[in-house]
Amino acid sequence: MMKKLTPILLSTLTFLLGWHLITRYSDIPNFILPSPLSVWNRFLKSVNDGSLPYHTWITLIEIVLGLVVGVLFATVVGYILAKSRSLEKVLSPYLVASQAIPVVAIAPLLVIWLGDGILSKVIICALIVFFPVLVNTIVGVRAVPSALYDLMGSLHASRVQTLWKVEVPASLPVFLGGLRIGATLSVIGAIVGELVSAEQGLGFLLQLGDFQYDTPMVFVAVFMLIALALMLYGVVRLLENKFLKWQERSNV
Repeated sequence: MMKKLTPILLSTLTFLLGWHLITRYSDIPNFILPSPLSVWNRFLKSVNDGSLPYHTWITLIEIVLGLVVGVLFATVVGYILAKSRSLEKVLSPYLVASQAIPVVAIAPLLVIWLGDGILSKVIICALIVFFPVLVNTIVGVRAVPSALYDLMGSLHASRVQTLWKVEVPASLPVFLGGLRIGATLSVIGAIVGELVSAEQGLGFLLQLGDFQYDTPMVFVAVFMLIALALMLYGVVRLLENKFLKWQERSNV
């Protein structure tokens, strides 16, 4: 474990040292590039006054709800399309076209239609999560070996039994790969919605710090977003370790 953490710690320390040296020996004003110490002090202040935990919690709720909605919808649609190539041919142009439109462009419309509450942020987050999970679901289901279907057919397995005993385990590695991408992208979705219209959340803190030239607060909010993305990524990795142990045994 320590061998894995050592490169991360060394790179982090190198980054902080370089950052400190730049701010210490350059003429860059603090409101343009604050020092690591200024950011740390602003972090402690926002934690002590309760603003950072509150706004982080709001953003985390939006991310988790958007991730759940996006993953569930993408999984259902992806499975249906994986089983029906004709339906995929009909819908794939619309799905691809939807990804050509930046979420930033339609976020204001969603806020107008759905209001500036949590619902619009959840939907924006779900839209960003949807496509990578959808594609990996389709690829994962179609990658199931036909021999496994023949085996289940010879055992007179029902459709539900085939789904849970064959398709889910066989497609899980590819699906979790898409989930790993979707989990990190979900943070972007929540922030896009908050930047368009919000009075709470880390996106609100970003805008507030920008308007008040409180650059250390902007850095604090950015680092919290990075921490949330790493946390979600780590959760998916834990799921992979839990549900894909059979892969390790098969590779021995």
